[in-house]
Amino acid sequence: MAEALGVKERAVWRWLADAERGGAGVVVTGPREQTGTRYTVTPEVRHLFALWKGNVAAVHRELVARSARRSPPGYVPSLPTLHRAIQRDLDPGERAGLAAGERAARKHDVFLARPRGWRNQVWETDHVQAPVLVDVEGTARRPWITWFTDCATNAITGLAVTPGHPSRESVLAALRAAVLREDPYGPFGGLPEKVRMDRGKDFLSSMVMAVFDVLDVGVEDLPAYTPHLKGTVEGVNRAVESMFLAALPGYARQPRPGKRPSRPKDEVLLDFEDFTARLLEWVQWWNTSHQPAPLAGRTPLQAWQADPTPLRDVPATDLWTFTLEDAGTRTLTTRGVRFRKRDYVAAWM
Repeated sequence: MAEALGVKERAVWRWLADAERGGAGVVVTGPREQTGTRYTVTPEVRHLFALWKGNVAAVHRELVARSARRSPPGYVPSLPTLHRAIQRDLDPGERAGLAAGERAARKHDVFLARPRGWRNQVWETDHVQAPVLVDVEGTARRPWITWFTDCATNAITGLAVTPGHPSRESVLAALRAAVLREDPYGPFGGLPEKVRMDRGKDFLSSMVMAVFDVLDVGVEDLPAYTPHLKGTVEGVNRAVESMFLAALPGYARQPRPGKRPSRPKDEVLLDFEDFTARLLEWVQWWNTSHQPAPLAGRTPLQAWQADPTPLRDVPATDLWTFTLEDAGTRTLTTRGVRFRKRDYVAAWM
């Protein structure tokens, strides 16, 4: 029988043993196509490996089912043979990529580290939604943080916190705080040579691009879905959660025992102002006391002060002018000035 099927005798005995145990029985898979050579991974196996998210047993079952539908049946390797072929022919990064996507594959890639450079050579900016519920005028919301970081010193040069989804206004507010070096913003700041950002519509809006153009700041627009290309600010996004946000009341990713569908009713959330104040205290700690590994025992403040690179400053009055958007003509009424469903008043009115 083994000679007629073109397989080894032990394969026939394995089929018989499987049938006695109540398995699928003998599956005639046809003569082996690679006689005298070891089995190698085919394009079909790669496709099924990705389809079944790295489940080799599921790939083998699919191969057996496909072979049974063919006439004549094709050769299907045993499950151990398939395991060995995948381990041998696919490197760890390729296996991870086929099973879990590009992000998992990048963990096995080799990346060259960028040179540290000098202060204000390159900044990176990003939005991150804090996984913390805060009380915003009686409504529980997760605020957004927009910040700029200096790649040479790992310093957070400026940030803006918004209770709702960020917009170009939050980008301009964070930029204004990052550039100014007077109290309470300094000593970090000045104009960078270049800002690295992703393809968010807020960052690429015409208003933000016009401000960068007026300030003579270059913009590096990164390709979509490449967070590893702005690793400094992405590292801050991860650090703020594990070092600060996870300890706050209302932390949204806190594991809970049982199947409780909602948060405790007696949980007291921080209000938006208190959350912002605590975040600014953490940023102060990060800049003046924390010692990131790339800085070799120095704090961002020490690295900043040790760098002799001259700084480009902008007068605060000019910066406010550059980063304010023209909202058009407004009418002054007895209620003040109406803007976005709110009335604004001032002493000069």
